[in-house]
Amino acid sequence: MKRRSAITLVALAAAFYSAAPLDAQVGKAVTIVDANMATDKELAALPGLTPALVKSIMERRPFPSITELDALLGGLLGRPQITDLYGRLFVHLNLNTATREQILLIPNAGARMVREFLEYRPYKALAQFHREIGKYVDEKELARLEQYVFVPIELNTASDADILSIPGLGARMLREFKEYRPYKEIAQFRREMGKYVSKEEVARLERYVVIN
Repeated sequence: MKRRSAITLVALAAAFYSAAPLDAQVGKAVTIVDANMATDKELAALPGLTPALVKSIMERRPFPSITELDALLGGLLGRPQITDLYGRLFVHLNLNTATREQILLIPNAGARMVREFLEYRPYKALAQFHREIGKYVDEKELARLEQYVFVPIELNTASDADILSIPGLGARMLREFKEYRPYKEIAQFRREMGKYVSKEEVARLERYVVIN
C-alpha cells in the first residue's frame, strides 16, 4: 500500500512539473538569428545578403519590428528571396500585438496559423503559446514557430530565466533590471536603463518588457 502511494505521489509530481510554465518568454532559436543581434559575419553568411545590404542592416539597427526590416529588404530583394532569408533571420514578434501581416512573414505560417496565433490572445506566458499551438502542429513545427515569437516579461515579477531570455541580455543587465524594482511606469525603466546603454538599446530592450 505504501509502495503504491509512493508511486502515485511520484506520478503526480511528474505531472505537476511537466505542466508548470516553461521558463523563458522568448522562443528558443532553432534555425534563425535575431536581426538586431547578429554579427556582421553571421549576416554575411545568410542567403542574399550582399556586403552593402549587411552594412545597411547594421547601420539601421535596432529594428523596432519585422516591418522595418521587411521594408529595407523589400527594396533590394525579391519576395521569394526574403521569405527564404526569414528562415534564417528575423525580428521577434510580440504575440500580443503582432499584426496579421507581420505573422504572415513567418515562412509557411499561412492564414490558418495566423488565426490560431490570434485566437489565444492575450498570452500570459510563452508556455501558453506552446500548449495551444501544440494542438495543431507537431513538436518540430512548434519549435520552429516558437522561435519567431515572444511574450513580454513583467518587469516586477519576471524570473531571472525569463529576463535572460531577452536576446543579448547578460548578467550585468539582469542585475540592473532587478535593482530598480518595483517599476511604477515604463518611463522609469527607460531612465534607469539609459544610465548603462544607449537610447537605441533601451528601445530594443523595451520591446520585451511590460509593467502590469
